Amino acid sequence: MSTLVPEEVVLVLDFGSQYAQLIARRIREQGVYCEIVSYLTPIETLRERSPRGLILSGGPCSVYADQAPLCDSELFRLGVPVLGICYGMQLGCQTLGGKVGPADSREYGRTRMQVLETDPLFTGLEKEQTVWMSHGDAVSELEGDFQVLATSDHSPYAAVRHASEPFYGLQFHPEVSHTPGGAQVIRNFLIEICGLRGDWRMTDFRRVAVEACREQVGDAHVVLGLSGGVDSAVVAALVHEAIGERLHSIFVDNGLLREGESDQVVEAFSAYEHFDLTRVDATDQFLDSLAGVTDPEEKRKRIGHVFIEVFEEAAKAFPDVKFLAQGTLYPDVIESVPAHGGPTAKIKSHHNVGGLPETLGFELLEPLRYLFKDEVRMLGEELGLPESILWRQPFPGPGLAIRIAGDITRDRLTVLRQADTIVRQEIDAAGLTRKLWQSFCCLVPVQTVGVMGDERTYEDLIAVRAVESADGMTADWARLPADLLDRIANRVIGEVRGVNRVVYDITSKPPGTIEWE
Repeated sequence: MSTLVPEEVVLVLDFGSQYAQLIARRIREQGVYCEIVSYLTPIETLRERSPRGLILSGGPCSVYADQAPLCDSELFRLGVPVLGICYGMQLGCQTLGGKVGPADSREYGRTRMQVLETDPLFTGLEKEQTVWMSHGDAVSELEGDFQVLATSDHSPYAAVRHASEPFYGLQFHPEVSHTPGGAQVIRNFLIEICGLRGDWRMTDFRRVAVEACREQVGDAHVVLGLSGGVDSAVVAALVHEAIGERLHSIFVDNGLLREGESDQVVEAFSAYEHFDLTRVDATDQFLDSLAGVTDPEEKRKRIGHVFIEVFEEAAKAFPDVKFLAQGTLYPDVIESVPAHGGPTAKIKSHHNVGGLPETLGFELLEPLRYLFKDEVRMLGEELGLPESILWRQPFPGPGLAIRIAGDITRDRLTVLRQADTIVRQEIDAAGLTRKLWQSFCCLVPVQTVGVMGDERTYEDLIAVRAVESADGMTADWARLPADLLDRIANRVIGEVRGVNRVVYDITSKPPGTIEWE
């Protein structure tokens, strides 16, 4: 897509931050196109890209450490505005003459910041701001070329700018929702300091993505694993718009879907004219492979291996296929592998990221790789997909296998499906489905004592999970009404055989993940 991107581009240099993608998302929310690149990107490449602004992400390392990730120091002298966030600020200050070391008092979480100087970066903001800090290091000394813009109780240099180079540094994180004025700070950097128009829209991305798809694929054919989820559905619509009948979609029913979902997938896409869809029922193969497996990573691996085998066999029906299309999103990439050569820690594996192209011999086509879930829905609206598909809550590729802690059996799948159906029905009846990022339940391998009628029971535990989020990178547990939770619990215990207790998960992300496994 690099030859088709808009004239106004901002590049985010990733130093290993878990939130580099959040920075990119905040930039796009302001109508500015951006891409994430490695901190190792050569200065010549940066010049060729002609960015209108550069943002340096945070990161887990110390800038003074022997193996610290460092960028070319010439970056700060390109004449392009640079905004350093946390690690990025410390790196910029150290490069331009300041000193960085362990902070006397580390800051984690919300803190109050006082803006000292009038500056375009803080246009429209009050002198006192709540900001989110997360650092153990800090700038300890600055030369006269720096101006201090803001301070906090434990950060004398909470925000700075350089007098002669267009460099700004923020010790706090403006990209997270915990910094209420953060979006305005980012907008000020883009509009007031970089001089951008902020007129990029999803319509532009659609045009660019369709053209890029045609350019990459040429006259070849493409195969797609269609799950019925938002991501694969939007990929299917986008690639179909680009190359028409040369897209071949394969729906592998792994037996791990929710109640009635398999038929819904087929019905939804059979209505599209000239849409080539093949359905393969591989339930037995998947469940046989999962028998006796309790480790969540092993579950994912086995599901991935079986999926490859089934998909590969089905794909043989299309000998002209050269490309494999996937609905990989930014969160998939950042949570699966170190991003862009940076030192990001791996959190969990995703069976739909990596491996498939090498195994199947196809080239990879990932038109959504740099989008977040909400942006994917916006693109789906542009492509005319129905709301029933666009507003389907995120559902993991391994399906119910990672919502059943412990062994996967047909009986346990039945219990979870019945409980999950009740949760979805009650959430929908309460009008909360579209307000929640995800709402579901898990079957926990713990049996508890209960009393039903006059008899003692010793049965399964169902955990209900509902979270609010904008992109899945961070999430807060949803404060569901007590009467709604009461209805869910009563129905699950009353209608699902083998369950006598329901609990509600009140863990946010971080420290937990959205899924249980």
